[in-house]
Amino acid sequence: MGREMSNLNPNKETRIPVPTVLSVPSPSPSQFHSPSPANSIPMTPKSPFITRVMTPLASPMKKAMASMQGYLEFTKLNPHDEWLPITESRNGNAFYAAFHTLSSGIGVQALVLPLAFTALGWVWGIMSLSVVFVWQMYTLWLLIQLHESSSGTRYSRYLWLSMAAFEKLGKLMTLLPTIYLSSGTCITLIMIGGATMKLLFNTIIVNTWEKNDETPLSMIEWYLVFTCSAVVLTQLPNLNSIAGVSLIGAIASVSYCTVIWVVSVVEGRPTGVSYEKLEEVSQVARVCDVLNSLGIVAFAFRGHNLVLEIQGTMPSNPKQPSRIPMWKGVKYSYFIIAMCLFPLAIGGYWVYGNMMPTTGGLLTALYKYHGQSTSRVILGLTSALVIINCLTSFQIYAMPVFDNLELRYVTKANGPCPWWVRAGSRVFFGALAFFVAVALPFLPSLAGLIGGIALPVTLAYPCFMWIVIKKPNVYSKMWWLNWILGCLGMILSILLVLGAIWTIVTRGIEVHFFNPK
Repeated sequence: MGREMSNLNPNKETRIPVPTVLSVPSPSPSQFHSPSPANSIPMTPKSPFITRVMTPLASPMKKAMASMQGYLEFTKLNPHDEWLPITESRNGNAFYAAFHTLSSGIGVQALVLPLAFTALGWVWGIMSLSVVFVWQMYTLWLLIQLHESSSGTRYSRYLWLSMAAFEKLGKLMTLLPTIYLSSGTCITLIMIGGATMKLLFNTIIVNTWEKNDETPLSMIEWYLVFTCSAVVLTQLPNLNSIAGVSLIGAIASVSYCTVIWVVSVVEGRPTGVSYEKLEEVSQVARVCDVLNSLGIVAFAFRGHNLVLEIQGTMPSNPKQPSRIPMWKGVKYSYFIIAMCLFPLAIGGYWVYGNMMPTTGGLLTALYKYHGQSTSRVILGLTSALVIINCLTSFQIYAMPVFDNLELRYVTKANGPCPWWVRAGSRVFFGALAFFVAVALPFLPSLAGLIGGIALPVTLAYPCFMWIVIKKPNVYSKMWWLNWILGCLGMILSILLVLGAIWTIVTRGIEVHFFNPK
C-alpha cells in the first residue's frame, strides 16, 4: 500500500498494481510523482542453499515485513498534510463525522423546501424529495469508497479526487463549483446571519419585527457583528478542533427545523390557504418554475464538497480503513437529516400552501402569519438557533478555504504556518466575505443559477469518478447505474441553469450594490 502524498499524481499512483516503495516528494504539493516499483530494484542471484533451506523459513518473515511496511506507508503522512488544517489532526471518528455532516447538511436552505412544492404539488414534490435523497446518499457512498485508493493514497480534498479521475479536466470541472460551495456559502451565511440578528433584536427589544429600520444598527453593521463573531471562532486550528462547534450547530439546526414546522402545524393554516396555482402563467414559465423547484430540492442536500475533507481527519489502516467509521457516521446523520427535512417540507406546505413567501422561507412565514399568536420566547429562540447554526456552518464551509490559503504558504516556506499567518489569513477571508456580502446583496437571487452549475458536484461527478477509477466491467450493473445517474445529473444541471437564466431574463432581479436590506 502507498502513503498519502499530497504532491504526487494520484491518477498515476492508483494504476500501479504492484507494491511500491516510498519516493521522495517534490517541494510542490500541486503535482504528483509516481513511486518506483519495488520489482525494478536489481536482485542478487540466489544460491542453491538459499533456495532449498532459507526460502521456506524466510517466506513468512518476508510476508510479515511486507505487511508492516504497507501499514507504515498507509498511515504515514506527507509533511505538507501534517501542516494543513484539514489533515494535521487524524484523530477523528464516526461521532465527529456525524457532527460535521449534520452541521453542513442541514441549513437555512431547507426552510424554502415548501416553496418547491408550490410548483411540483404534493405527489411530485414528495417523489422528487425522496428520489434526490436516495440519489445523493448513493453518491456520498461512492465518494467515501473513493477516498482511499488500492495503493493506499488518500484523497482528502474533493479537487484532488477530481484531478485523479479526470486529470487536468478535473480541475476545470470542479474548481468553480467547489469555490462557490465554500466561499459562496460563507457569504450567504453572513447575509442570513446578520439579517436574523436584526430580526432577533426587533423581536426581543423593539417588540416588533415589522419596523425593521428602528434598530440602532444598520444592516451593514449587523453583517459586521456576525462576521466578527464568525472570525473569532475561525481561530480554532483544524477541522477536528471544531467538532464541538459542529455538534452545537447540529443541535441548533435540528432544533429550529423541528420548532418551526411543529409550531406552524400547531398554530394551523392561515385563512385563504390554497394548493392550486393562484395565477395563470405561460407553459414556458411553468416549466421554469418546475426546474427551479427541482433545484431547490437538489440544493437542500448539500455538503458533498466536504465529505472527503471530513473523512481525511480519520486515522486509517488496512484492518480498519477510514471508510468504515465515515459511512457509519454519515448513515446516522442523514437519518436525522431526513427526519428533519421531510416533515419540514410536507408540514410547511400543508400549513402555508401557495401563501409561502418567496424569500426567507418558513422562518419568514412563521413571523408573517403566526407572529402575533406565537410567544415571543419561541420566536426569539428560533431566530437565535438560526444564528447559531449560521455561525457554526461558517466554520466548516470556510475550512477548505483556509486549507487552500495555508497550502500556498507551506509550499513556499516548506514548513508549518506561524500562528500569526494562520490568524491573519482567516481574518482576511472574513473581511473579504463581508465585503462581498455588502457589495453584492443580491447574490442570493442568483442561487438558482450558481446552484445549477454546482449540482454535478453532488449528483454527477461521483458517478463518473467511480467509472474512471474503479473501472467496473462494461455493461455490468455498476457500470450502467453510474453512467445513467451521471448523465441524468449533467442533464438536470443544464436544465436548471437554463431555467434560472430564463427566470432572470423574464422576471428580472433587483440589483443594488452596497445597499443590503
